[in-house]
Amino acid sequence: MRFCLIFFLCVSSAYAELRIVVTQGVDNAMRIAVVPFEWRGQERLPEDLAGIVTSDMQLSGRFEALPVSQMLSLPHEANEVLYRDWRLLKVEYLIIGYIQPVGGQLQVHYELHNILRQSVEVSESIIGSQLDMRHMAHHVSDVMFEKLTGIPGSFSTRIMYVTASGPLQNRIFRLNIADADGHQVQTVLESGEPVLSPAWSPDGNRIAYVSFESDSRPSIYIHDLEMNKRMVLKRYPGLNGAPAFSPDGNQLAIVLSKSGSPDIWIYDLESHRLRQITRHYGIDTEPSWTADGRSIVFTSDRGGKPQIYRINLQNMAIERLTFEGDYNAKASLLADDSGLVMVHRRDGIFHISLLDFRRGRLSVLTETELDESPSIAPNGSMLIYATQHGGRGILAAVSIDGGVKFNLPSSTGDVREPAWSPKKQRNFIPVAD
Repeated sequence: MRFCLIFFLCVSSAYAELRIVVTQGVDNAMRIAVVPFEWRGQERLPEDLAGIVTSDMQLSGRFEALPVSQMLSLPHEANEVLYRDWRLLKVEYLIIGYIQPVGGQLQVHYELHNILRQSVEVSESIIGSQLDMRHMAHHVSDVMFEKLTGIPGSFSTRIMYVTASGPLQNRIFRLNIADADGHQVQTVLESGEPVLSPAWSPDGNRIAYVSFESDSRPSIYIHDLEMNKRMVLKRYPGLNGAPAFSPDGNQLAIVLSKSGSPDIWIYDLESHRLRQITRHYGIDTEPSWTADGRSIVFTSDRGGKPQIYRINLQNMAIERLTFEGDYNAKASLLADDSGLVMVHRRDGIFHISLLDFRRGRLSVLTETELDESPSIAPNGSMLIYATQHGGRGILAAVSIDGGVKFNLPSSTGDVREPAWSPKKQRNFIPVAD
């Protein structure tokens, strides 16, 4: 058994910080301006809130932000806004605000101005600790993004991923969690053995994953992030893998080969009871729940080649969902169950694809090679996946319509196994102005 150290804390960027590089944005991006927020305190702030909001909005691929050096004025409140100046700069929307200390905490006031209509579209104040500054900035981005696009923002979410570094004979695997913009990296697990299939609970407070740290055999662990405690599910003979939380967080779909071939099972986290769901001599793996928790989508080669199937948990009826191509795997359903994303092989190359149930159409979303492990953002507009670039494993993201693409290379090692979190709970509150 090789060493394994368990810890949960912020680590230096030398380990696995991600940086986002936009490779494709939408045509005719919306022009916005984010004015540096006025600081009304004494000590210097550790975070540039307006800079974080600007970065979030630009990295979405949907907005073009005016550089601060080109701004004709720097307003912080509505009565300071000169709409004519911003029209001359061809700005469509303006974001302004200020930050001030209040009772040992920080109050952030922000506004969204429609330049054409000369109106205030959003005006809100939130209060939190200095440690919450980045989270408050991402909240501002979420509010602005939803107001301007009609789509809830996902800037306040987190991404979980695995990095592998070092020589092949002595690889170090780390399970990391970072903000959606790649900052504030935390390492949950460090091991000399592989870590696979990380998954989030619906509330984002627990994660499940497969680790080989015990006798180099696969075991499924559930890690409570708030308590920094973890438990191992009973280790069954053979394969133990692919955990997926049910929508209510009370059950875990897993893959076991204890009865022979790999099948889908459900483990009840409260009663600890185990129920077998599929029974087939082929390989059934990679379970994913439907939003209502009544069905599970999974990969199976029962038809000769890997394809996507769905099983109804009430009557155990199974239906095949994919028919185009000889390889379809690792599926995740959209939140409204209108389609699924998956790994699809076309012309011998693995891509991430979207199967639209309503239109009956399969769309290839990525142009890279060896794409795998797609995970959908909670707002359903983007998905993250693992791919290869320059001989290294990296993460990349693409919008559901294929219009926005960006890469998330790591500062060190190969990156794989991404999982996008549910929307992060806020540690701050809105306040009356």
